[in-house]
Order: sequence, then C-alpha cells, then structure tokens
Amino acid sequence: MDRWPTLRRVVLHAATVASPGLLVLLLLLVLGVIAPGVAALALAVVLLATAVLVWPYVLGVDSLQVAVDRLERHGDSPGPDTGPSESLRRVWDAVRRMHHEKEQGRRAVEQRLQAEEAILTALPDPLLLIDPARRVVRANAAAAELFGGSPVGRDLAAAIRHPAVLAAADAVLAGEASRAVDFAVSTPVARELVARIMRLEHAAGMPRDGVLEDVAALLSLHDVTAIKRAERMRADFVANASHELRTPLSTLVGFVETLQGPARDDEEARDRFLAIMHEQAHRMARLVEDLLSLSRIEQDEHTPPSGRVDLGEIVHAAVETMEMKARSRGSSIDLVATAGLPLVQADADQIAQVLQNLIDNAIKYGRRGTPVAITLQRSPRGTLAGGRPGIALAVADQGEGIPREHLSRLTERFYRVDPARSRAMGGTGLGLAIVKHIVARHRGRLDIASEPGQGSRFTIHLPVAEPPPSSN
Repeated sequence: MDRWPTLRRVVLHAATVASPGLLVLLLLLVLGVIAPGVAALALAVVLLATAVLVWPYVLGVDSLQVAVDRLERHGDSPGPDTGPSESLRRVWDAVRRMHHEKEQGRRAVEQRLQAEEAILTALPDPLLLIDPARRVVRANAAAAELFGGSPVGRDLAAAIRHPAVLAAADAVLAGEASRAVDFAVSTPVARELVARIMRLEHAAGMPRDGVLEDVAALLSLHDVTAIKRAERMRADFVANASHELRTPLSTLVGFVETLQGPARDDEEARDRFLAIMHEQAHRMARLVEDLLSLSRIEQDEHTPPSGRVDLGEIVHAAVETMEMKARSRGSSIDLVATAGLPLVQADADQIAQVLQNLIDNAIKYGRRGTPVAITLQRSPRGTLAGGRPGIALAVADQGEGIPREHLSRLTERFYRVDPARSRAMGGTGLGLAIVKHIVARHRGRLDIASEPGQGSRFTIHLPVAEPPPSSN
C-alpha cells in the first residue's frame, strides 16, 4: 500500500478531528492567555495525538476499499488485510453480503434471459419484435428460416412485402392493441399464413449495435397451410359426396315419377326404367359402402396390423374372384409370383380389398382383350422406411395410360382423370383413396407409374412380418 497518500489522509483526518481544539488554542493565543511557544507546542501535541488515534481507522478504510475493489473485479476477496475495528468488520460483512445478493440476482436474470432466449429460438412459429420505427430488432430461428436470413436491423417491409400486414403493423404502432391478417407467400415454398401483431407496452429494450431500443410490438406468423388445405378438402369431399349421391337419387326420383304417371301402364317402359333404377340404386350402395369403408380405415390408420399373412394366397384368391369379370372383357389375369416369399405383416381382409380395387381398375381401364399382369416379388432394398425388408405386389394394365400431371392426385377422394368414363364404368372415385389409406396403415408404400398409350402400373410394398417369438 502506498504510504504517502495514506499519510496525507491521516493528516487531513487528524486536522478535521482536532479542529475544535485547534480553534480553542488559536483563540487563547489571540487573547494573550498563552504564549506563542506554548501554543505551538500544544498544537503539535494535539495534532500528533489525533493522528495516532485516527491512523488505524484510515488504514482500515483503505484496506476495506482495496477489498471492495478486489471483490468487484474478481467476484471474491479475502477481506481487509489489516486489523480493522469491529465496526469496519461489520461494514465489510454487509458489503460482501450485498455483493453476494447482487450476484445471485444477476445470475438469476441471466438464467431467465437464457431460458427465454431458448424458448424464443425453439418456438416453431416465426416471431419478430419491431420498434416504433417499424424496424425489426429481434427475430427467432423460425423467422430467419422463413425469410431466408435474419431480418434484424431492417424495416419490416424488407421481410414482409404484403401491404395488409404492413398496414396492420402501422396501425398497432400508432396505438391499436392488436390486429390479425391472413396472407400468402410464394417463396421459398407457397404457404398460407396468419400474421398477428400485438402492441407491447413498456417492454424492455433490446440491444442493437450497443444501443438499447424500445420494442413496440410483437409480430407472430402462424402457418395455416395444412389447416386451409384440410378445410378445402373437407368442403370438396362434402360437395363431391353430395353430388355423387344426388345424381343417381335424382334419376331414381325421376323414373319413379314417370312410372307413377305416363308410363304407369307401359310394361316395356316399366321394365326398362326398373333396370335403370336398379343400376342407380346399386351405384349409391357402392358409394355408401366405399364411404363407410374409408371411414373405418381412417379410424384404424394409426394402429398397424399385427397379423401374419401369406400374400401369395390372398393374390391367388383375388385372381380367382376377378377372372370372370376379366373374361367378360376378353382379358386374362397373368400372375407371376416368386416362390418361397416370407409372410407379411398385414390385415388379410384389407389387402384383399386393395387387390380387388387394383385388379378391377386394371380390367376396366385396360384395352379390351389385353391381359392384366400381376407380379409378386421381394421389394428392392431400401424401399421401405427404416430399411425394413418388404414384398412388392404390382398390378399392370395395357390401357391408355394416365398423363403425368394427374398421377400425384390419383389417390385423392373423388378425383377422376375422366369423370364421365369413370361413372359410366361404375366407379365411385374412392377406390385408390381406400388403397392409399390401407397401405399407409400397413406402413407400406404405394408407387404409381404410367405412360400415355402404354398403360399403368400400381405397386404396393408391404413390410415382411417379424419372426414369431420363441416358445422358450
């Protein structure tokens, strides 16, 4: 410790403490009560005695200051290195306790900020914090991914160019509590979003370039693409189902009215009309049955089947069932199956339904007199998820084929490449949707390949059944 500054402080403190006595001596000197020599000696004695008394306290205060500085810089300190008085020791204990409480509070704030940062970063929805000037001062990882980079430091318009969103942000910054806007973006992929902007009152500042800026509003973006698509699919489904039922029902009502009126006594017309009514009633029955079947399959889709099935037996049974229909169109069903294939994990009834739908389509849409080819073999390695081994069942026709732009939508409900031809052939528009959901329940895969003028090929891959548990 530097002694000279300490000595100066001792002298100054001694003079301050002894000032009343020094004033008394000066007054006695002026009044002539004491001689100058005696006054000087008395002055020196008073100063020396005061300095001796003050010296330990000054040293204690200096040592305390050093200890406090060390505590502030390093977070810990052994305390004053001289023997201060009990009062200074209590002061040091209070300082150390206050410093400890401050450090605990600082660490708690840091942990809370880190937790909030982790939550903000992990949120799947993009979030932006904007200041009163509409600049983005904070963005989470989801926002950076959506906009192809962090928009921090730029005007909101640089990230979102939709006029309605910008107008809503301006309105909230001007004083409104909140607003919500539906809008769409086309890059990097087409999405439908809902922007919710909420005003933040007295929000804590966020650092930008070392300067704290006020956060005025929170903008969150919610991706509703899947919800909107599901709503459209539901509306389309209801509309299509209503249309598919209304058409044959209107036909039935019309013929009933005709039979009750002009054709009441016309036996030939009555027989012809009854045949048409019978066909339309069967069409509605098939549609209702397919709707119920699809509903049941969707309910069980999350639960994979546990049965062990010989796919070859199911295929042979399906071929025998459909051979008569194939012969009626001058066609045949050719089956090529690899011998010794393992069992598959499947629901036998549902796989039979899949085969019936695929073979029925191949017969209806194949050219008259051309065969329907069915092949049964092992799936190529890596076809199924997780590298599971599988069995491939393919049904191919030699029909007109399907244009490429229709392939991705073939498994949608009521989707038809040629609606008039499909209805004329008795199709409900649900067959391939049923196939897709059954294959999904089996944790399998459906592949569709087609070339216009050459025909179509539908292949399902089903996972091989796990070996049965040992009886031991």
